[in-house]
Amino acid sequence: MRPRVVITEWVHPEVIELLQKDCDVVPNITRETLPREELLHRASRAQAIMAFMTDRIDEAFLSFCPDLTVVGAALKGYDNFDVDACSRRGIWFTIVPDLLTVPTAELAICLLIGLGRRVLEGDRIVRSGAFNGWRPKLYGTGLASRTVGIIGMGAVGQAIARRLAKFDMGAVTYNDPVRLPRETEDALRLTPTSFEEVLATSDYVLPLTPLTPATRHLIGSREIAMMKRGSYLVNVCRGSVVDEQAVAEALADGHLAGYAADVFEFEDWALDDRPRMIEPELLAGDARTLLTPHIGSAVDDIRREIAMQAAQNILQALKGEIPAGALNAPAAASGNVIPGRKALQNDHAAAACSRSR
Repeated sequence: MRPRVVITEWVHPEVIELLQKDCDVVPNITRETLPREELLHRASRAQAIMAFMTDRIDEAFLSFCPDLTVVGAALKGYDNFDVDACSRRGIWFTIVPDLLTVPTAELAICLLIGLGRRVLEGDRIVRSGAFNGWRPKLYGTGLASRTVGIIGMGAVGQAIARRLAKFDMGAVTYNDPVRLPRETEDALRLTPTSFEEVLATSDYVLPLTPLTPATRHLIGSREIAMMKRGSYLVNVCRGSVVDEQAVAEALADGHLAGYAADVFEFEDWALDDRPRMIEPELLAGDARTLLTPHIGSAVDDIRREIAMQAAQNILQALKGEIPAGALNAPAAASGNVIPGRKALQNDHAAAACSRSR
């Protein structure tokens, strides 16, 4: 019997072809998210699932999937997935940790510039037919000589800082529980400082943290009040790291000059009390906002490679190998669903997972 692999979202044909060499593949051929009932029906007999950020895989979901060996997530942030539940059930959980860094950093720079230079407003004026040539209007803010403050200096933060160094910034400050090595700070022209100081001194603030109970609404009314009047806030990490209602209020009273986001609170499906839509007042402030539909990693060749790596993780797990992107070491992980190499001992798997972090 060939193992059954369910793919929850559309992927490039090459990904399906790779998996079909050893597996029976059940793809999502549409560009829409499957209803949960349909997904559960497809996954109930699966040995592997390729999952995406639209999915929420928890204990209740896994209870419908008795044969599951691996969840291969085609993503980096995994707050919608219960990794501990996977481990308890002997299921590998894997991610693709590196490929999203560069495109997300590029989009963050795009949003910084587009927001400060009022690009969206300018586009609307030209398209309206009201543009009759140069006028002294739409004066905005550039990056040169400005201060950007980054909260969370992981891979994406460092990639953004590396690009900001080309813009002759006044300063790039950061706050992170773990300080970078001095040589890295010097190479990226970074100044470490406190969370409060980042907020108080920056013209642009970028939170770049994972979503955890401690970081939900990390930027709320209190924190926005600490920011410079006329500063900008840009969110490309997780929607719920920012309190959208507080942002809308700060835009309305002029404390924030602008807000750009690629992620939104309603997307954080693991939070039962999340909003069910984007804050309406935030959408109404179109002259001071620049909003994109979660396209941080939406670069065609990169999305193909992300799914290919997720597929490789799945195949490794089904062959009884340690998946390269494993985040756990399930004690009862099943192996050799695809005939091949002998399953490795769990203590070796645990060591490999520790190194991957």
